[in-house]
Amino acid sequence: MKVIVAGYPKTGTKSMDAALRTLGYTVYGHTENLFRLGNEWKKILSVGGNVDDFRAMYENVDAVSDVPACFFWEEILEAFPDTKIIFMRRKDEDEWFRSLQNQIHKFHKNFMIRILKTTSPTQWRIERDVSAPTSKLAIGYEAPAVWSNDIVINEMLAKKLYRTHNAHVLQNAPKDQLLIYSVSEGWEPLCKFLGNDVPDQPFPRKNVRGNIDKEWMEVDPLLIRMQREMYFTVSISAILAVYASYKMIKHPPFNAIKSIASTVVDSLKTIF
Repeated sequence: MKVIVAGYPKTGTKSMDAALRTLGYTVYGHTENLFRLGNEWKKILSVGGNVDDFRAMYENVDAVSDVPACFFWEEILEAFPDTKIIFMRRKDEDEWFRSLQNQIHKFHKNFMIRILKTTSPTQWRIERDVSAPTSKLAIGYEAPAVWSNDIVINEMLAKKLYRTHNAHVLQNAPKDQLLIYSVSEGWEPLCKFLGNDVPDQPFPRKNVRGNIDKEWMEVDPLLIRMQREMYFTVSISAILAVYASYKMIKHPPFNAIKSIASTVVDSLKTIF
């Protein structure tokens, strides 16, 4: 482990992930933590963990960022005490909250994301085990039902958690291992801090004004897997609907329902 990005979500974490990958680092951002370390985070968030857990999770990873990892930056630093820390924050907490609010609204109301949440077993598991408890822990947010538009974000609590996190990092991170940074500063201070040459390309800008949902759907391995599960579930549902119609026509209602129930159980076994 070489780098911990300790800034909260919506402080430039997606741009930082892209920048570190451009510099040749193996990065575990939000997706990698959920997709590849879901079981480990489930344990940490439910019963706790220790330094050995974090050392095992990230022993072959160069950099880590975003929630839930940024919330546990101290525990990761304990496992890898020589790691450099990059801390990012917005101009003020009002700007940060507006960006967070926009991201949550856009992502929750995205029709394809709603379909995924309805049809993907991977999404159900990750939401239950990691995403939901992390959102509540880090920003005090509980997502509404999938098809509900009743999105309630506690602004006072979210800002308080953001403010507390920022103050704690600035007060407790080793000063000789800490870079206070904004992605608007570009390559120079980042590469100087890390000891890398400045790449001959523009600094990446990702998720500007929350406009990353389409890109995520196309390239994010976790969302690609969820989409495959969605297509499978929808296909099975369509087949069952046709089969149910056939059984209702050919058999008395009780026998038809019994036959359909048996088919549904067999199909669910293939999904789970």
